[in-house]
Amino acid sequence: MGVSIGKPRVTITDTENREKSKETFRDYLNREGLRVTNQRLAIFDAAFRHPEHFTAEELLDQARAIDHSVSRATVYRTLPILTESGLVKEIDIGRDYKFYLASKGDKTEQAQVLCLDCDHIFEIDAPFMEWYAGSVSQKVGLEPEAIRLQVHSRCTRLRRNHQCEHYSARQG
Repeated sequence: MGVSIGKPRVTITDTENREKSKETFRDYLNREGLRVTNQRLAIFDAAFRHPEHFTAEELLDQARAIDHSVSRATVYRTLPILTESGLVKEIDIGRDYKFYLASKGDKTEQAQVLCLDCDHIFEIDAPFMEWYAGSVSQKVGLEPEAIRLQVHSRCTRLRRNHQCEHYSARQG
């Protein structure tokens, strides 16, 4: 998966993107010789309906709300397929679990700012990342394949006021 430097961006609606992405997922499964099952489609739908980052366990709960036959094993086998297809981004924050985020449109590169107090991940547009990756890679004769910028921070609101909406949401 190459990095597109200076490529124009196209904006489409969430519904159009979801349907296009679902078709991409079906095509990917067929290309890889994998079956298109109701359970895999339910997992896809749960991922694309989730408004923010999610864990595998959160995805399992939402997928089961769509199709009660979805198993934990199917979720854990389907997540790598979704990430390999480029439809879901895996985010490793250095814990014993990972977060995931559905690719809901062709956006500029994003940096992740992680709150160490509540594990909330903020996605911040960082268009400079494509330029930077190309620039530093070129200096050593390489071509960039992936870019990741992750900033680990502490919640000033939680420390000052002893409350934060993200902390409460994760703990609840």
